[in-house]
Amino acid sequence: MKLTVNKTDMNEAVSNIQRAVSSKTSIPALEGILLSAAEGQLELSGYDLELGITTVIPAKVQEPGRSVLSARLLSDIVRRTPSDAIEITVDPKNMAAIESGASHFSIIGIPAEEFPELPKLSDSVQISLPANVLKSIIRQTVYAVAESDAKPIHQGSLFAIENNMLDVVAVDGYRLAKRSEAIAFEGKLSFVVPGKTLNELTKLLKDSDDPVEISAGQRHILFKIANYTVISSLLEGEFLNYKATIPTTSKTTVTLRARDAIESVERVSLLITDRLKSPVRCIFGDHEMKLLCTTSMGRASDQLPVEMEGDEVEIGFNNRYLLDALRNTECDEIRVGLSGPLSPMTVQPKEGDSFLFLVLPVRLKND
Repeated sequence: MKLTVNKTDMNEAVSNIQRAVSSKTSIPALEGILLSAAEGQLELSGYDLELGITTVIPAKVQEPGRSVLSARLLSDIVRRTPSDAIEITVDPKNMAAIESGASHFSIIGIPAEEFPELPKLSDSVQISLPANVLKSIIRQTVYAVAESDAKPIHQGSLFAIENNMLDVVAVDGYRLAKRSEAIAFEGKLSFVVPGKTLNELTKLLKDSDDPVEISAGQRHILFKIANYTVISSLLEGEFLNYKATIPTTSKTTVTLRARDAIESVERVSLLITDRLKSPVRCIFGDHEMKLLCTTSMGRASDQLPVEMEGDEVEIGFNNRYLLDALRNTECDEIRVGLSGPLSPMTVQPKEGDSFLFLVLPVRLKND
């Protein structure tokens, strides 16, 4: 194999492909990037047996071929090469020579045959979403994906399509995030995408309205994003019946500015550390929201004006869960629904229902 590539193209491709490469594995080929050179192009692939990413960049190919090179080494070499052109030559014994300007590296490669084949999708269903919409959907929900493996199915987000409406739902036992979006798909479809895959997708998705083609199979899902293809295993199991957990009515409705609430919670949270944990006490009444926090370091209080209908409520929250919900609203004004000190709080946009966040309260002790 012998080819020449542009440094900028190669650097961007290797940086993105590297995200699908295993860092610790008993299979050496999984720590590498598969290079496949054919007429006028170089294909790069990374695969950790759960997530695979491939892309194609232009190349001057003198001799086609395939080889696996260490992802870490290749990334470091490409990033530091002195010239805009990089020449890669791999001999029949998989010794790779990488030359750029005056620098020259010889590194040991791995036969391409040892690189596992990426899954092929059969009986897949196709849907399409603009890149900026998919990015926003993931950003507003992935924060609530479960980190613990107590219920592995909740380590991903549910994509559920029905009646031309897509609901994306994440839940971890303490909070729930749901984003809804109209979609041109007539049928009924549901699948659960791992949180790790979704986080990697956000790094590849641009803030444009270019379509992202999504192919959902029985066990795998494929995303085509510009010149990148991402393939991932789907999670299997019984996802929470999220519709049954969302309150249908609220005894108290509060409208407030999201930015003011975020800053207020951040201020009273200054007394909270990993060692000194304490809930943020929120008192809604008389068209204002009072926030209080007490730890062994001292006391903090703050307040902000709100529009309010219904009963007064005193309720406590984990500050991180409350901030996550507020920060991911991505709008100026929000509507908060409350039904007492032990019922979950709902957070929605002031108008409409494009998103809905649930945050479970913390039982307050009397000071």
